Amino acid sequence: MSVDPSTYPEDLQAIATLVQDAAIGRKDDCLSLLSLLRLLEALHRDIREHLFQDTLPRNRQNLYALLRDIEANGGWPYIHRMKIRRLLDNVPMPDDAESSPLD
Repeated sequence: MSVDPSTYPEDLQAIATLVQDAAIGRKDDCLSLLSLLRLLEALHRDIREHLFQDTLPRNRQNLYALLRDIEANGGWPYIHRMKIRRLLDNVPMPDDAESSPLD
């Protein structure tokens, strides 16, 4: 996996290792991996809405410091959602001639 937990504090390293192990243990189970992704998304949303937003800067100096940190350390946390079209990339599509409903 591409995440290097060693760049984080020890408690976050432990969380990253647990999540990576959980994902690897589910590597051949699409629905189980989807469940893990849903859990991570829910945790992300809960932390953002109930803890993080209350810590946002209240003055220009702190806002500037936050923006510099975001720029220097990889941007804003974001959970990317796949588009439906991407789900279809692995599904073989029949030829139009073979699948015509008029035949």
